[in-house]
Amino acid sequence: MTDKSLQMDSQINVKKVKEKLIKGIIYFSVFLTFGIVLWILLHVVFNGVIKIGNIDIIGDESILPMIMNTFYIVLLAVSISTPIGIWTAIYLNEYARDNKLVHLIRFAIQSLAGVPSIIFGLFGMIVFVVGLNFKWSILSGALTLSIMILPIIIKTTEEALKSVPLSIREGSLALGASNVRTIKAVVIPSALPGIIISVILSIGRIVGETAAVYLTAGMVPRAAVSPLDSGRTLSVHLYLLAKEGISFERAYFTATILVLFVLCINLISNRLAKKFSEKLKVN
Repeated sequence: MTDKSLQMDSQINVKKVKEKLIKGIIYFSVFLTFGIVLWILLHVVFNGVIKIGNIDIIGDESILPMIMNTFYIVLLAVSISTPIGIWTAIYLNEYARDNKLVHLIRFAIQSLAGVPSIIFGLFGMIVFVVGLNFKWSILSGALTLSIMILPIIIKTTEEALKSVPLSIREGSLALGASNVRTIKAVVIPSALPGIIISVILSIGRIVGETAAVYLTAGMVPRAAVSPLDSGRTLSVHLYLLAKEGISFERAYFTATILVLFVLCINLISNRLAKKFSEKLKVN
């Protein structure tokens, strides 16, 4: 073999070693991340389940009001922010041109995404609790959280809309459909999985939020009857149990319920997304 061929073989071997090394780092990172998440979940759920016998589930210190309040505030916040976020994403992706207004909107979205949650809490307390006199209530908390999750819904929905091939739009327009009809019947159904992901991510942000909730929704450990009632969510309840050292057994149990709550919402959202997507395709 010549020196040139030996040099080429050496370069190929070096490239193979680099590729194997990079793959090894990637696989290690994946398994490490998965292992950490699994370890945290198993630790929380195990401690929550084995201590369930020592917890009063349906008595005077029941956790059921906190579950109801969490579901209540999630439903209100998502109902407020989802239409606004989706319409904004449609405007930015389908109608907006490269001008100062669009740059201003995108800058506002990026700035909103980087604001700490405690700032949202202070804003919600000043504007909704005091300014609009909604007081510490589920409505104040939902309005605050709806502003907080808007960037998630807008950015994720916009990326989902961008993933729809241009040929699909052009085919619909070539058949005589209007731009609005194309967006409604072609673009949105194709982007629906990404839109549902944006809603799921928003729900996860709401369920795990503490600072913005206890400054607006309050910490009363009872089920809210109306949106103007104060109520404690699961995350706030968990924070108070752990911070005050009231009961780590109840804190672990609350964390387990919180994990199951998010899991159930994700499963229900995925099921609804599939049914809704099939219905739109039929129409």
